[in-house]
Amino acid sequence: MIVLADKAYDADRIRALIEQQGATPNIPAKSNRKWKSCFSKRLYRERNLIERFFSKLKHFRRVATRYEKLAENFLAMVQLASVRLWLRAYESTA
Repeated sequence: MIVLADKAYDADRIRALIEQQGATPNIPAKSNRKWKSCFSKRLYRERNLIERFFSKLKHFRRVATRYEKLAENFLAMVQLASVRLWLRAYESTA
């Protein structure tokens, strides 16, 4: 598993925690770091797609304010909102 994170999470203790849990961190190094870890720019770019999806998901008021208190009901609302976003992206324009 690979953990994608922003520069703000570039700390030795965070990297160690990720590696301790069996994952590989893909975090760009801060500009003031002396030791630069290797990281994949290609994977980091794909992180942007996930961030944009969550931004669109927050436009659904029920999801953003978490009206549903039970976890399974909240998951159902997130799934419904995701399907609606997917249908909107792939709807026919004809």
